[in-house]
Amino acid sequence: MILYMLADAAADESLAALTEGIQENLEQLKPNVLLETIKGWGPHLIAFGLKIIFALIIFFIGSRIIKIIRSIMERSFKKMDMEVSVRRFLLSVFNALLYCVLVFTIAVQIGVNSASIVALFGSASIAIGLAVQGSLANFAGGVLILLMKPFRVGDYIISKDGEGTVRTIGLVYTVLTTADNKQVVIPNGTLSNSALTNVTAMDKRRLDVLVRISYGSDLIKAKNIIEEVINDNIGIIKEDPMEVFVSDLTDQSVIIGGRGWTLRENYWTVRGDILEQIKLRLEKEGIELSFHPLTTYGKEPL
Repeated sequence: MILYMLADAAADESLAALTEGIQENLEQLKPNVLLETIKGWGPHLIAFGLKIIFALIIFFIGSRIIKIIRSIMERSFKKMDMEVSVRRFLLSVFNALLYCVLVFTIAVQIGVNSASIVALFGSASIAIGLAVQGSLANFAGGVLILLMKPFRVGDYIISKDGEGTVRTIGLVYTVLTTADNKQVVIPNGTLSNSALTNVTAMDKRRLDVLVRISYGSDLIKAKNIIEEVINDNIGIIKEDPMEVFVSDLTDQSVIIGGRGWTLRENYWTVRGDILEQIKLRLEKEGIELSFHPLTTYGKEPL
């Protein structure tokens, strides 16, 4: 009974202490106390509001400056006769970089630690670079090809990885079409870092032919016939130099060379016509064409 009375008394004391604490808290929540607290926050709120307004002003002015810079760059790229795809890509990249600088400036003005922002961007850049380093090499090669223009769409190029007519030049791959209508896809990183031949870069091409005749044939007569065939072809440009000469003397034949100039679009047609006419004329005039003899060896049948 005594223990029960002691516990009851302790509970009454705890309740009284709790009631007293609540009353003190209610007294602290009086209007004048709240006003004092808000007044204490006032300078900080005003300073933060001024920072926000200043940041908005910076964003407005910065956006205008970025648009002006973008228009100037676009006009410059057009004067440089830059490819449309490269022009759009570079404008997008510069636009993104300028806005990143603008956001960084605003964040610093608000009070964000600049070192943290730089560290974040640096870490992200390293991670992305390591993940796509192969594609970035091809991408950089595509930008170089489109800027430097070693070849264009429609040109016939020869590289170590294939040859054909250029159909598309992308930012990562270049697509060629071969003479037998096969599609060859070559990474731009390979094309930009290796030697290649642009067959159709010039308006005209030199046509070279080699003809082998036997030592017993009339050399002067053969040269005259080859010269007549080349000179009489309508695809040969008469204003450019044309020559026929002895190219080499081998064990089996005398090699006669002929040269002339033709337009690049007529090259293969003119070459085929000239080779055909040379063979027909030489055979008609009794000039023996030389060839490599084929000798076979085998056992005699039993």
